[in-house]
Amino acid sequence: MNIKDSILNKSISQKTLQDLEFSTVLKHIAAHAISGLGKESILEIEPILNRTALFTELFLVNEYVSSFESENRIPSHVFHNITENVKRLAIENSFIETDSFLKIAATSLSVNELIIFFKKFKIQFPTFFKLSQEIEHTTFIDTEIKKIIDISGDVKNNASSALKQIRRDINNVRGKIGASFSSALSKAISAGYLDDIKETVVDNQRVLAVAAMHRKKVAGSLVGSSKSGNIVYIAPQATLTYSREYQNLIYDEQQEVIKILLNLSDVIRPYVFLLEAYLTFLIHIDVIGSKAKYAQEMNAILPKISKEKKILFKNAFHPILRKKNKQQNIDTIPQTIELNKEQQIIVISGPNAGGKSIALKTIGLLQVMLQSGVLIPVDERSQTYIFETILTDIGDNQSIENQLSTYSYRLKNMRNFLRRCNENTLFLIDEFGTGSDPELGGALAEIFLEEFYHKKAFGIITTHYSNLKVLANELPFVTNANMQFDGRSLEPLYKLFVGQAGSSFTFEVAQKNGIPFSVINKAKKRVETEKIRLDKTISKLQKERNRLQKNSDNLENQHTKGQKYIDNLQEKENKVQEKLASFQELYDKNQKMLSLGRKTNELLHKYFQTNNKKELNSNFNKWVAELKVKQAKKKDLKPKTKAQKQQAKVVEQQQQKSIKKVEQEVLEKVVKVRKEKKVEATKIATEKAQYVYKINDRVRIIDSNSVGIIDKIDKKNITINYGIFTTKTSPGKIELVEKAKK
Repeated sequence: MNIKDSILNKSISQKTLQDLEFSTVLKHIAAHAISGLGKESILEIEPILNRTALFTELFLVNEYVSSFESENRIPSHVFHNITENVKRLAIENSFIETDSFLKIAATSLSVNELIIFFKKFKIQFPTFFKLSQEIEHTTFIDTEIKKIIDISGDVKNNASSALKQIRRDINNVRGKIGASFSSALSKAISAGYLDDIKETVVDNQRVLAVAAMHRKKVAGSLVGSSKSGNIVYIAPQATLTYSREYQNLIYDEQQEVIKILLNLSDVIRPYVFLLEAYLTFLIHIDVIGSKAKYAQEMNAILPKISKEKKILFKNAFHPILRKKNKQQNIDTIPQTIELNKEQQIIVISGPNAGGKSIALKTIGLLQVMLQSGVLIPVDERSQTYIFETILTDIGDNQSIENQLSTYSYRLKNMRNFLRRCNENTLFLIDEFGTGSDPELGGALAEIFLEEFYHKKAFGIITTHYSNLKVLANELPFVTNANMQFDGRSLEPLYKLFVGQAGSSFTFEVAQKNGIPFSVINKAKKRVETEKIRLDKTISKLQKERNRLQKNSDNLENQHTKGQKYIDNLQEKENKVQEKLASFQELYDKNQKMLSLGRKTNELLHKYFQTNNKKELNSNFNKWVAELKVKQAKKKDLKPKTKAQKQQAKVVEQQQQKSIKKVEQEVLEKVVKVRKEKKVEATKIATEKAQYVYKINDRVRIIDSNSVGIIDKIDKKNITINYGIFTTKTSPGKIELVEKAKK
């Protein structure tokens, strides 16, 4: 990252990220990481305001998400943390252990497989291909390491001729040790010097288990005894000689292995910088993969990013709230929020706990996520703009350390806003103007709002102040909005409505929370009459709008159902017309074939009678000529002149009118028949409901096919006999099939 990028990053402060709970989102993303380094890198993510770097990151994540639905899944990129191994390798005249070399080889192999994969599928993953081309492709590191070290982590015998000879000698000496021990064991057994267990292992060495009374009779070195002292453990003298030779060879092997690993380290050391690049690349892939898995979990997408200054988040979810609600099986209500040149600032009002702060945080958090290279949970028709600065003032920020009150802190924050606000700023202020005297604080808040407005900054604020609601109506490109609230149930609907200020429902909410009417009435008397009237008017308007909205939704649903029904009828009519046309065409063809068949049969019959071939040919040719004339006449019937075409058009229009008239009559009859059937069905249903069941009536349980006979009728239960078995049920759950015969 260059110096310019670093300066731009500071335009979105840590306070903004903290206010919007961005770190919680990063923790959710980090949970998908496959490595500790990837996790650490994710938790350090900050917004990227360099457009090229930002778009590259977003395209990488989007391409990774697309691979989930593709046959060409991105290969596994699990890797080890080789940071310390590479640091040690970089030191001259040093070496690293075999398992460290294997980790380096695995890292090199993973990266080179990814480079080959992205080159093969560069059309599907163009951004990944471009990123991978910045890394050098080489199999040298992996090949050189695997020449020396096998998959189990041991240096191979053929790593050097000296090592090969030493290991051959070690095997020979092991054989001699075994043979000499077996010989000493046989002699001791024959002499009767050994205990019942014969032999054991002490300090990785085979020893004879000699009875204590015979210890001086066995030549060798005493290496221990049993707890009781009845057995002593002796290494035979012949074996000891070979054991010393064996230890010397083991030492020689270790020295040769160190020499080989030093040489291998010298070979790989020039590639230290490449290995560091490999590790950085794999960490980046892990970060991208984690973002992609998080996007899949949240149904997140990459919205359109336009050069025009505009935010349109359709059906946007607050990701932290959505994840929390999903864990508790609670539905999360999405918000649709738009900011543009005609709607520069939105002032959201309404009752507490109605969702104002969530709506404000949603737009801020999604914008920060997107500018950090993370896809966001919005509708695919959404779009946004890249802001240079995002400023927030959310929550009660009383500073005990600095001995600042909430209001003093917020004033300092507003000073910062005024200094940094410009046309490329998005600001978000929760409970604007609070913390001081309502009238004075409200007046100062008005001035701040006007300043932000004239600086052409985009923003969302939440407030209870009436003067800010009035100002929003007065300024051309500032809009009131409210969180919808059910006036009857006094429950928030958590749905943002733009275009009208919201009532605080102060007294209604107090009533719902059990505050006595007498206290509420006293409070009402203390408040200015005009304030009550204004709040009451807003409340009434909001209730009326909710009612109209419900009616509008119902009418829309009815219209949609009606349109579907009409379309269904039209589709059925078209299918019937097609079938009729097909049958008519088939009938005409069959009639033609029958006519041709009859004529052919007639000619052949006459020929068989007269056996006159000449007459047959003459009659056949004459018949064919007549058919040609008829066909030519049919062609001539098609209109050729303008007058004929006009006449044909008039005839066709008349035919269409006749068809439509018949269709209308048929539809009217269908509607009439349906009404009659409905009336008849209602009548039958009423009769069935009023019918008093009797013993021996044939009945069936509703939604069942089996018919039984009523055996017994109690006050609430009816016993039905099915022949093989009986069952009990209530009268409301059965229907009459046939009355009992008298």
